[in-house]
Amino acid sequence: MQHFRLSMIITVICLAIAYYWGGPVGAFIALILGVLEVSLSFDNAVVNASILKKMDERWQQYFLTWGILIAVFGMRLFFPIAIVSMATGIDFVGVSQMALKDPTTYAHHLEASHVEIAAFGGMFLLMVFFGFIFNADKELHWLGKIEEKLSSFGKLEAVEIIASLGILLITQKLIPAEIRLEALVAGLSGVILFVIVDSLSALFEDKDEGEQIANAVKKSGIMSFLYLEVLDASFSFDGVIGAFAITQDVVIIMLGLAIGAMFVRSLTVYLVRQGTLDEYVFLEHGAHYAIGILAGIMLVSMTHEIPEVVTGLAGAILIALSVWSSVRYKKAHPSE
Repeated sequence: MQHFRLSMIITVICLAIAYYWGGPVGAFIALILGVLEVSLSFDNAVVNASILKKMDERWQQYFLTWGILIAVFGMRLFFPIAIVSMATGIDFVGVSQMALKDPTTYAHHLEASHVEIAAFGGMFLLMVFFGFIFNADKELHWLGKIEEKLSSFGKLEAVEIIASLGILLITQKLIPAEIRLEALVAGLSGVILFVIVDSLSALFEDKDEGEQIANAVKKSGIMSFLYLEVLDASFSFDGVIGAFAITQDVVIIMLGLAIGAMFVRSLTVYLVRQGTLDEYVFLEHGAHYAIGILAGIMLVSMTHEIPEVVTGLAGAILIALSVWSSVRYKKAHPSE
């Protein structure tokens, strides 16, 4: 329980603030939002853990401290306000006042930006998924020959970019003409951001030891931290918008999602400390396939409303199957 002690403290503080702000109903809604955030983000925690375990102790602590501040106040409060500000032309202060005094109008403006948010987040997560699937160095394959064949395509230069842009172009034919440009620009921005964050380590390359130095920096420093924050942001987009279906009080939404975000981060550290990814060898596979499903759902949601329960169940089923497969693999290969 020591890994979740800070999360419990934050939960008590957030619920107390929610009770002060919105009474018993406000505290209850914040708790519900926190539970939903955790249940829908387990795959996020697994993927985060696969990256975090390669970082040193100092950056792991930054992920739990500064990272949570960025996740709560940056992505779940300021970023949605910034989106509405850019979409409406109203200044940041004006939108902040709208969020507090006229949450219905604020929610309407935020929902009106759903296409851009879904295209950006969907394409970024799709790049994460393809980056794992097309990894030619991956030795263990959950889906056997099928996944092994897909991994072999990783020998092609920038194959994940080609596949992602191909899907983005296909979606252009399936969405109404009036939103195609916005979806295209937002989708391309998601791909570009992934490439930038994933490639920044090249700036630290040395002529003689280039790749080793770059990998060391990426695994233990700010590059991985930035990557984790952007990944968390991509997961949080739908959660922020979906929260308005439960309440339009932005303070309660922020407090509820803060509870969930803190527990997801604690769960990430727990998975790293306990060596869970080494114990359940296919867990990372299941999480990445869940990310692929989420990316597809976000892209489809540009034109069709997808219930949150579908996203949650898809991720939960894939995670459960990966754990079951891991247990079977361990029994069949005890020496490993």
